[in-house]
Amino acid sequence: MAFDLDMIQGLYAQFAQRVEAARKVVGRPLTYTEKILYAHLYEGAASTAYERAKSYVDFRVDRVAMQDATAQMALLQFMQAGKARVDLPSTVHCDHLIQAEVGAVADLNRAVTENHEVYAFLESVSKKYGIGFWKAGAGIIHQVVLENYAFPGGMMIGTDSHTVNAGGLGMVAIGVGGADAVDAMAGMAWELKWPKLIGVRLTGKLNGWASAKDVILKVAGILTVKGGTGAIVEYFGPGAESLSCTGKGTICNMGAEIGATTSTFAYDASMERYLRATDRNDVADLANGIRQHLTADPGVYENPGQYFDEVIDINLSELEPHINGPFTPDLAWPLSKFAQAVKDNGYPQKLEVGLIGSCTNSSYEDLTRAASVAAQAKTKKLKVKAEFTVTPGSEQVRYTAERDGLLDTFNEIGGVVLANACGPCIGQWKRHNIEGNPKNSIITSFNRNFAKRTDGNPNTHGFVASPEIVTAFTLAGDLTFNPMTDTLLNEQGQAVKLDEPQGIELPPRGFDVKDAGYQAPAADGSSVKIDVDPASTRLQLLSPFKAWEGTDLTGLRLLIKAKGKCTTDHISMAGPWLTYRGHLDNIANNTLTGATNAFNDKTDSVKNPLTGEYQSVPVVARALKASGIGTIVIGDENYGEGSSREHAAMQPRHLGVRAVLVKSFARIHETNLKKQGMLGLTFANPADYDKIQEDDAIDILGLTSFAPGKQLTIRLTHNDGSQEEFPVNHTYNAQQIEWFKAGSALNLIKSQAGK
Repeated sequence: MAFDLDMIQGLYAQFAQRVEAARKVVGRPLTYTEKILYAHLYEGAASTAYERAKSYVDFRVDRVAMQDATAQMALLQFMQAGKARVDLPSTVHCDHLIQAEVGAVADLNRAVTENHEVYAFLESVSKKYGIGFWKAGAGIIHQVVLENYAFPGGMMIGTDSHTVNAGGLGMVAIGVGGADAVDAMAGMAWELKWPKLIGVRLTGKLNGWASAKDVILKVAGILTVKGGTGAIVEYFGPGAESLSCTGKGTICNMGAEIGATTSTFAYDASMERYLRATDRNDVADLANGIRQHLTADPGVYENPGQYFDEVIDINLSELEPHINGPFTPDLAWPLSKFAQAVKDNGYPQKLEVGLIGSCTNSSYEDLTRAASVAAQAKTKKLKVKAEFTVTPGSEQVRYTAERDGLLDTFNEIGGVVLANACGPCIGQWKRHNIEGNPKNSIITSFNRNFAKRTDGNPNTHGFVASPEIVTAFTLAGDLTFNPMTDTLLNEQGQAVKLDEPQGIELPPRGFDVKDAGYQAPAADGSSVKIDVDPASTRLQLLSPFKAWEGTDLTGLRLLIKAKGKCTTDHISMAGPWLTYRGHLDNIANNTLTGATNAFNDKTDSVKNPLTGEYQSVPVVARALKASGIGTIVIGDENYGEGSSREHAAMQPRHLGVRAVLVKSFARIHETNLKKQGMLGLTFANPADYDKIQEDDAIDILGLTSFAPGKQLTIRLTHNDGSQEEFPVNHTYNAQQIEWFKAGSALNLIKSQAGK
């Protein structure tokens, strides 16, 4: 029996009518993505056709999902909204705060003890406000959502960039900041710029060592980390129908790494099989009832160039396994060329660790394909040459995999099964033997591989591949090994070749689990009390940000001019800092400490204009704030790439940053800045980035007539007294300008609620 079946029935009951209304106003056949978007308009049935990449549109989403690291700030904000209960189905999943070190049981027990205060807070807030709660150990949010909540044709938002994983079950699922989640949970419209559409036509069928992971690794190489920005990617074609549901989820999951708003697949037989296997026959039956609407209109996939802004063709029969990295998820190497790339680029050839799992690749099918490779170590008398870790995606997957002997297979070759949690993928890894930050290589089936991402070591070369390729490399211990062509010497000195991996889409005996880890909220939470200790170092009640003073911003000082890649990990690191995700002032002490200062090529070293000394970024920010001086951050291309974490916007705001001016933004981060009352601006001429000097005083002019589509002006006053001006762009609409004026979107919600 599915969760929230009434909600799904209600959506499906009006789906056909909404699609027909949209088809009339648009005047042409619709893609599947467009059907979902138009079916979820806040206004109801469509009355106008929206323009891609230009129209801001209000949506009524079906549900909200939050992971524990971001849920803290989201729920602290929701507590200020004045609502007695969430207005739509919502869940919290405790998956980010469990640090991997020795193994599942010990790591989970330690996490439950160390994070008791946070877990108790999240559990009580969930109980009070009608939110489903998944306790620590239940699994990674995106796998749990796929197993329990995702459904074809639905629309959800989640406070994690990999919310997009649910596209594997035919949803439009989008990663957002906590303030966006608060809007939806409070019953308000959720706003999104109408996306462009990228179509990926898949033909043929995967074979041999190639897997669904290789589809998105190849797409990442084609589109790069920002090629999908402002777009939804819709996969289609006979190749798409040949993929499993969880394989589709893998592809959608890593769509976050190309900057895509989300990715999705039309409803098909593999999704129906997965729904029925996960005890949701009722949803499958409902979806079958409107099956003709849960795909693109006739003719769209036959002539995709007429309906998509860009079309990419991939023949799965010819697709080669890929390995992406290091340091960026879009540096794509076909397996046949990877060994030479390792040699040519001086990447450390010896493999230290192989890690499989994460929200991207931790399904039952993933584990069976990797286990089929691992099992060959025993039969072919091979020894593992690198450390090996395995992360199941959920307790249901773990329990079923243990029952079916898969975990024993990994244990027998020295694999360490970690807790059902994010773990090393997000830097929650207490890795041993990396003192002194040695240059080394690891390979994972994760999604991101930014510098310092997994273990905090800037010299760890992280590569991304499928679980079966990772397992094969772990047996070899050498990045120049090609399992498709090369042999390995076994314990008897014989050259043996690995057989192709074999996977099982769904467990033949069905899924099973004793305790999935779910706790329902109270039917009436009015008597539930939520206490936050004022002396706590981990939780802190929020104070509203100040409203705009009604004038141009003058006399701002440069906090940092960031050079090159500046992701949300650089702006607000994860790893040990996850401890403070519920305490804004404490976590602000990591603000921009990973960004490279363009003036000295150092991290966490910026000039304090009050003293002339070079100090830590947060130290300088706090000194200027204490002196009543606002600051500005300057950035490069695709600023804010990566996670949805709104802390990367809230922390600078808390430390007195008034504006962020960059060459280009990643979508989620730009929205998060707007929600927190910040100015997110882009250079009209990217070359003006070079004009900004270290000691400049910076004015932002034109704010008293701030309006959609109207440029603002930056005035620089250099140290020698000379001045120069240049225009800057913004994407604020009328509603977002009101957020800026109020000091934040939440401030505006509260003021409107009080009227």
